[in-house]
Amino acid sequence: MDDFRNLSSEQNAALVIFTFLQADCINTEYCKELISLGKEYDPNCNGPRIDTLDDGDLETDGHLPTSLTIALDGVLPSVQLHRNPEEEAALQRVAEELREIAAQLEENVVAQATQNLRRNILITPCNHWRYYLNREVERVMSWVVGLEHLPYERVIVALTLTLVKGVCEQTPQLLKNLFYTALQYITSSSRAR
Repeated sequence: MDDFRNLSSEQNAALVIFTFLQADCINTEYCKELISLGKEYDPNCNGPRIDTLDDGDLETDGHLPTSLTIALDGVLPSVQLHRNPEEEAALQRVAEELREIAAQLEENVVAQATQNLRRNILITPCNHWRYYLNREVERVMSWVVGLEHLPYERVIVALTLTLVKGVCEQTPQLLKNLFYTALQYITSSSRAR
């Protein structure tokens, strides 16, 4: 079964995006924005809860408890997406695979694309962000060599999320709007396939 096909659902895509964006969260302001977005995205979120991970460390490999969590200083807001554990695990595997693909992208190419995207979205209204996101993804895809063995749509999603995370780590206050832009971009692209 291909877990990746589930990204056409907005909730599934949102879970994958959250899981991808929270990995290696070291910027405090960025982490706070993730927590705020998590609480806002799911109206059923009951606010922060205290939870401890088995080893006391922040999980950064995509393996999360049964609900989407964003960890910061031991406070874990829970975004309950009310799905079965197998489905959540499948979506988390997708996020992990996307992070592995993103790690294969050349750092200097992604860094330049991130700077271009950030510069463009800082000077334009939100309704144009999807255009700039698409433009940078297409431009990087034309430069990337060595990922031909990977499925094209996965590389596109991994690159999209890498650019979004890069911009949001530099400018955390853009997270909410850029998250929704990426969510719309990914779900519309998945439906078009």
